[in-house]
Amino acid sequence: MLRILIFIKKLCFSHYKCVILHVNFEYRMKKNVLITLLAVILFSGCANEFNRLLQSRDTAYKYESAKQYFAMGKFNQAASLLQDVVTVQKGRSTAQESLYMLALAEYNNRDYESASQTFKKYFSSYPKGEYAEQAAFYIGQSLYESVPEPRLDQTPTVGAINAYQTFIDYFPDSKLRETAQERLFKLQDNLVQKEYLSAKLYYNLGGYFGNINAGTESNYEACIITAQNALKTYPYTSKREDFSVLIMKSKYYLAKNSSEGKKVERYRDAEDECYGFLTEFPDSKDAPLAQEFIEKCKKITKD
Repeated sequence: MLRILIFIKKLCFSHYKCVILHVNFEYRMKKNVLITLLAVILFSGCANEFNRLLQSRDTAYKYESAKQYFAMGKFNQAASLLQDVVTVQKGRSTAQESLYMLALAEYNNRDYESASQTFKKYFSSYPKGEYAEQAAFYIGQSLYESVPEPRLDQTPTVGAINAYQTFIDYFPDSKLRETAQERLFKLQDNLVQKEYLSAKLYYNLGGYFGNINAGTESNYEACIITAQNALKTYPYTSKREDFSVLIMKSKYYLAKNSSEGKKVERYRDAEDECYGFLTEFPDSKDAPLAQEFIEKCKKITKD
């Protein structure tokens, strides 16, 4: 009898716990639904308010609202309003500020292409304006943020380099000069790396003829031309030794794969290249290879 009573008590307590858990679950669910509904209503209200702003013809109101959105970090909304405002602001005291703010909003919104164009528009319109120095810097900075990896087309890199150089020329005493100079050098390294990868690709293709361009006899010759041009353009690059190794190797294998009529002349050229390499880089890890090539070249050139 006692066991039965204990069992009934446990059963009732378990049922009580289930009821409490169910009530708590329902409460949490209703609370979450309520929060979601409030968020939807609030968002809808904000969206409707923003749409009314966009359709408003009150330029001053739109401009002040854009400034508030910008201050809150809502750069997409600020940019949308400012795009309407800047066309009307020309000739007004707020024209400069509105155009510069639009450029900053686009930049902070990571629309770097639009930002670079808007900063450029500001600098060309107000070369001595209140924000001219910052705008000139951010033309390059916007392009810098969109620079691709070295293997890809480097047109944005060239644009950023030119923009930073223009900034340095116009504002040589600017506090931003050092930053611009550092990034300019970094971007030049990207161009050097691009040329190095191209030269190395030609070298790796070696005797393959499927990609030979007009004016070059082989991939080795294309490698030599690419590497030499890079050294002329960037004589102080940190990759000077790497380019020189590619030139040396390519000249040797170009000679080795040449027709009999060209072999001796090209082996002499390869030998001279090896001597030049050893003179410039006597402690290079590729110095033994240069010496090996010299010995092989001599077997052909001494006859």
